[in-house]
Amino acid sequence: MPEQTQHKTGGGLLERLASHPAARKWALFVGFAGIALIFLSGMFSFGEEAEQEPAIPQTGTAQTYAETLEEELSALLSRMAGVGDAEILVTLDQGSEQVYATEERGSNRAQEGEQDEEWETTFYSVRGSDGSEQALPVTEKQPVVRGVVVVCTGGGDPAVRESVTTAVTTALDISSARVCVLEANQ
Repeated sequence: MPEQTQHKTGGGLLERLASHPAARKWALFVGFAGIALIFLSGMFSFGEEAEQEPAIPQTGTAQTYAETLEEELSALLSRMAGVGDAEILVTLDQGSEQVYATEERGSNRAQEGEQDEEWETTFYSVRGSDGSEQALPVTEKQPVVRGVVVVCTGGGDPAVRESVTTAVTTALDISSARVCVLEANQ
């Protein structure tokens, strides 16, 4: 007797599941549940630190700016020949300053040999969705570097001191009088 074989057309697993109404409902339910879990996972932190600072802050305090400069200079100088481990201290002249969009109007008046000047400054502002008004910032001026102290293993060598001073003055665009390089204790 010859054997008969039956062939089903389109017998893939997904096609069979799609043909059953109950399976379609379960697939939709699982899909929506997955989307809901992804959404909820972004709202909660599970064992992670709640606050994570960015590597290089866009805006921040003068202290944050100084710490960022210190870390970048330390990494740079530690890679230079003869320097060794380097610790950096950056001092700043002032904090960061916001510059706002303004318009100035002035007038000059001359009366009886005296000249009188009047100037009026208008700040441009933007209105938030809640109705509050804030001045329109144009840019932020970073603090001015007052001085840099570098304490490194190779700081006793005059050639190393000169190369460190050159690197710091070039990186920060300051004069060499504002840079002090010292040898670290061993």
